Amino acid sequence: MDMQEAATRADAMLDATMGAVVPEIQWTHDETTTGSCTVTRYRAVMTIISEQRRGSFLGVIERFWKKSGYKITSVNQDRENPAVFAKSSDGFGIVLAIGDKGQVFLKVTTPCVRESEVAEPTIKSNGPDYSGDEIPYPNVRSDFWSAGSSAVPPSPKAGEPR
Repeated sequence: MDMQEAATRADAMLDATMGAVVPEIQWTHDETTTGSCTVTRYRAVMTIISEQRRGSFLGVIERFWKKSGYKITSVNQDRENPAVFAKSSDGFGIVLAIGDKGQVFLKVTTPCVRESEVAEPTIKSNGPDYSGDEIPYPNVRSDFWSAGSSAVPPSPKAGEPR
Protein backbone atom coordinates (compact mmCIF):
# COMPACT_ATOMS: atom_id res chain seq x y z
CA MET A 1 0.00 0.00 0.00
CA ASP A 2 1.33 3.46 -0.84
CA MET A 3 0.52 6.78 0.84
CA GLN A 4 -2.28 7.63 -1.62
CA GLU A 5 -3.97 4.26 -1.12
CA ALA A 6 -3.63 4.70 2.64
CA ALA A 7 -5.11 8.22 2.43
CA THR A 8 -8.05 6.81 0.46
CA ARG A 9 -8.58 4.17 3.16
CA ALA A 10 -8.40 6.90 5.85
CA ASP A 11 -11.02 8.93 3.96
CA ALA A 12 -13.31 5.88 3.82
CA MET A 13 -12.97 5.42 7.59
CA LEU A 14 -13.88 9.07 8.17
CA ASP A 15 -16.77 8.90 5.68
CA ALA A 16 -18.21 5.83 7.41
CA THR A 17 -17.83 7.43 10.84
CA MET A 18 -19.57 10.63 9.76
CA GLY A 19 -22.30 8.56 8.10
CA ALA A 20 -23.01 6.77 11.38
CA VAL A 21 -24.13 9.98 13.09
CA VAL A 22 -27.90 10.49 13.09
CA PRO A 23 -29.14 13.15 12.75
CA GLU A 24 -26.51 14.19 10.23
CA ILE A 25 -23.82 16.68 11.20
CA GLN A 26 -21.96 19.14 8.99
CA TRP A 27 -18.20 18.82 8.69
CA THR A 28 -15.27 20.20 6.74
CA HIS A 29 -11.87 18.89 5.77
CA ASP A 30 -8.83 20.10 7.65
CA GLU A 31 -5.36 19.91 6.14
CA THR A 32 -3.71 16.60 5.31
CA THR A 33 -0.32 15.99 6.88
CA THR A 34 2.33 13.50 5.81
CA GLY A 35 5.30 12.02 7.60
CA SER A 36 8.15 10.01 6.14
CA CYS A 37 5.80 7.03 5.65
CA THR A 38 2.42 8.04 7.13
CA VAL A 39 -0.57 10.19 6.19
CA THR A 40 -3.01 11.89 8.56
CA ARG A 41 -6.42 13.06 7.37
CA TYR A 42 -8.43 15.44 9.54
CA ARG A 43 -12.05 16.60 9.69
CA ALA A 44 -13.66 19.27 11.81
CA VAL A 45 -17.33 19.08 12.78
CA MET A 46 -19.06 22.39 12.07
CA THR A 47 -22.30 21.41 13.82
CA ILE A 48 -22.49 22.72 17.36
CA ILE A 49 -22.48 19.72 19.71
CA SER A 50 -23.87 21.06 22.98
CA GLU A 51 -22.22 20.09 26.23
CA GLN A 52 -25.38 18.11 27.08
CA ARG A 53 -25.07 16.10 23.84
CA ARG A 54 -21.32 15.39 23.86
CA GLY A 55 -21.65 12.12 25.78
CA SER A 56 -24.29 10.88 23.33
CA PHE A 57 -22.14 11.96 20.38
CA LEU A 58 -19.06 10.18 21.73
CA GLY A 59 -21.18 7.09 22.44
CA VAL A 60 -22.54 6.97 18.88
CA ILE A 61 -19.00 7.09 17.47
CA GLU A 62 -17.54 4.59 19.95
CA ARG A 63 -20.34 2.06 19.31
CA PHE A 64 -19.92 2.45 15.54
CA TRP A 65 -16.17 1.91 15.78
CA LYS A 66 -16.62 -1.23 17.88
CA LYS A 67 -19.24 -2.54 15.43
CA SER A 68 -16.77 -1.82 12.60
CA GLY A 69 -14.15 -4.01 14.28
CA TYR A 70 -11.96 -1.22 15.60
CA LYS A 71 -10.31 -1.77 18.97
CA ILE A 72 -10.84 1.08 21.43
CA THR A 73 -7.32 1.76 22.71
CA SER A 74 -8.03 4.65 25.07
CA VAL A 75 -10.80 6.92 26.31
CA ASN A 76 -10.12 10.34 27.80
CA GLN A 77 -13.09 11.12 30.04
CA ASP A 78 -12.07 14.72 30.71
CA ARG A 79 -15.21 16.83 31.16
CA GLU A 80 -14.00 19.68 28.93
CA ASN A 81 -12.00 17.77 26.30
CA PRO A 82 -13.06 14.12 26.09
CA ALA A 83 -11.62 11.88 23.40
CA VAL A 84 -11.85 8.32 22.07
CA PHE A 85 -8.88 6.56 20.43
CA ALA A 86 -9.20 3.40 18.34
CA LYS A 87 -7.24 1.25 15.92
CA SER A 88 -8.39 -0.75 12.92
CA SER A 89 -7.24 -4.33 12.38
CA ASP A 90 -4.96 -3.10 9.57
CA GLY A 91 -3.17 -0.58 11.82
CA PHE A 92 -4.96 2.70 11.09
CA GLY A 93 -5.41 4.90 14.17
CA ILE A 94 -8.63 6.90 14.45
CA VAL A 95 -9.38 9.59 17.03
CA LEU A 96 -12.40 11.67 18.00
CA ALA A 97 -11.52 14.62 20.23
CA ILE A 98 -13.52 17.51 21.64
CA GLY A 99 -11.42 20.66 21.58
CA ASP A 100 -11.77 24.31 22.53
CA LYS A 101 -15.37 25.58 22.73
CA GLY A 102 -16.70 22.09 21.96
CA GLN A 103 -15.11 21.86 18.50
CA VAL A 104 -15.13 18.20 17.45
CA PHE A 105 -12.20 16.87 15.45
CA LEU A 106 -11.63 13.48 13.88
CA LYS A 107 -8.37 12.22 12.49
CA VAL A 108 -7.04 9.04 10.97
CA THR A 109 -3.33 8.28 10.90
CA THR A 110 -2.14 5.52 8.58
CA PRO A 111 0.42 2.88 9.42
CA CYS A 112 3.81 3.20 7.72
CA VAL A 113 3.37 2.66 3.97
CA ARG A 114 5.36 3.18 0.74
CA GLU A 115 6.10 6.82 0.00
CA SER A 116 4.07 8.43 -2.78
CA GLU A 117 2.30 11.65 -3.67
CA VAL A 118 -0.94 12.27 -1.78
CA ALA A 119 -3.88 14.07 -3.41
CA GLU A 120 -6.47 16.04 -1.53
CA PRO A 121 -9.62 14.11 -0.52
CA THR A 122 -12.06 13.58 -3.38
CA ILE A 123 -15.25 13.72 -1.29
CA LYS A 124 -16.54 17.25 -0.71
CA SER A 125 -17.33 18.59 2.75
CA ASN A 126 -21.04 18.54 3.48
CA GLY A 127 -20.76 22.02 4.99
CA PRO A 128 -18.79 25.14 4.14
CA ASP A 129 -15.38 24.49 2.59
CA TYR A 130 -12.60 26.26 4.49
CA SER A 131 -9.74 24.96 2.32
CA GLY A 132 -6.70 27.15 2.90
CA ASP A 133 -8.49 29.19 5.56
CA GLU A 134 -8.59 28.89 9.32
CA ILE A 135 -11.54 26.75 10.38
CA PRO A 136 -13.87 28.72 12.67
CA TYR A 137 -15.52 27.37 15.79
CA PRO A 138 -18.67 25.31 15.13
CA ASN A 139 -21.32 27.55 13.59
CA VAL A 140 -24.10 25.23 12.36
CA ARG A 141 -27.09 24.60 14.62
CA SER A 142 -28.87 21.26 14.84
CA ASP A 143 -32.24 20.81 16.51
CA PHE A 144 -30.83 17.68 18.15
CA TRP A 145 -27.04 18.00 18.52
CA SER A 146 -27.09 21.66 19.55
CA ALA A 147 -30.00 21.30 22.00
CA GLY A 148 -29.48 22.18 25.64
CA SER A 149 -30.89 19.07 27.30
CA SER A 150 -30.01 15.39 27.28
CA ALA A 151 -32.03 13.05 25.11
CA VAL A 152 -31.67 9.90 23.07
CA PRO A 153 -30.86 10.49 19.38
CA PRO A 154 -33.54 9.34 16.95
CA SER A 155 -33.16 5.83 15.57
CA PRO A 156 -32.04 5.59 11.96
CA LYS A 157 -34.52 4.45 9.35
CA ALA A 158 -34.43 0.83 8.29
CA GLY A 159 -31.34 0.13 6.22
CA GLU A 160 -29.41 3.22 7.40
CA PRO A 161 -26.17 2.83 9.41
CA ARG A 162 -26.46 3.07 13.16
